[in-house]
Amino acid sequence: MKSILFLSAILLISCDNKTHQNNSDVVNSTGIELIVLGIAQDAGFPQAGCEKENCKLYWERKEEKRNATSLGLIDHSSGKYWLFEATPDFKFQLRQIQQIARSSEIPSGIFLTHAHIGHYTGLMHVGHEVMGASGIPVYTMPRMKNYLETNGPWKQLVDYENIALQQIKADSAVQLSESINVTPFLVPHRDEYSETVGYKIETENKSLLFIPDINKWGIWERSIIEEIFKVDYAFLDATFFDSDELPGRNISEIPHPFVEESIDLFQDLTAEEKQKVYFIHFNHTNPLILESPERKEVETLGFKVAYEGMKIELE
Repeated sequence: MKSILFLSAILLISCDNKTHQNNSDVVNSTGIELIVLGIAQDAGFPQAGCEKENCKLYWERKEEKRNATSLGLIDHSSGKYWLFEATPDFKFQLRQIQQIARSSEIPSGIFLTHAHIGHYTGLMHVGHEVMGASGIPVYTMPRMKNYLETNGPWKQLVDYENIALQQIKADSAVQLSESINVTPFLVPHRDEYSETVGYKIETENKSLLFIPDINKWGIWERSIIEEIFKVDYAFLDATFFDSDELPGRNISEIPHPFVEESIDLFQDLTAEEKQKVYFIHFNHTNPLILESPERKEVETLGFKVAYEGMKIELE
């Protein structure tokens, strides 16, 4: 009986993965490609202490875990690869991108957005107690750099030269190769320990926006609509679906653009522009993190919902 149940679970998972793939997502391992390595909010899915319906699906073995939000960038011509965010699920995400890149080498670089737990604490895996890596370039803004240099246990990574901090500047491009540029830009967020940035990734033929965390679109000095026009893909903060998602907590203390707000803001985009929008960074309570009527509705409206393993060809 257990064998039958296990087989059934495998088939369900297989079918679930297939529903999230189409021909545009399946690319050959050539050129430059982007890999979605995680889609969840900082604590992943399920979350510690969670007994909500979403989490119960995992505890009852009806759903798989979801890793914290991270993107991977691979240049197959050089064999180099980069990670965007060092999440608590770093070991799984490193393994996944190494398999796709067919490389056992350490990352060519790690880009951090800010100092909230789901975005940098995975650096613990490169340190003395685990990988004992040597000189992994970690790209940070000035406050983030100072935070890592002056606070343990991160300071030990610097002192032992497990990581080599590379200070970056807002709106100044980092050239990773002849055909890859990465540009950080400031976004408003809860900046207790560091500033917060998003990234624009550009190749010769494609460009991509990555904003996993922002307080609200309306308080940003830039227009998200205009920024979507400028790129081919936009991976955007979708932490909460609506304002009713966390009963008993003051959601104003953890501001993000609700998916419903973003959809209202983007409603006048053309069908072609809507297809650029990929919602990502889902809280464990967000119905978009699983197959749900809300997810189908968002996709019916013309938007995309990111999923782990998604691949996009950038060159």
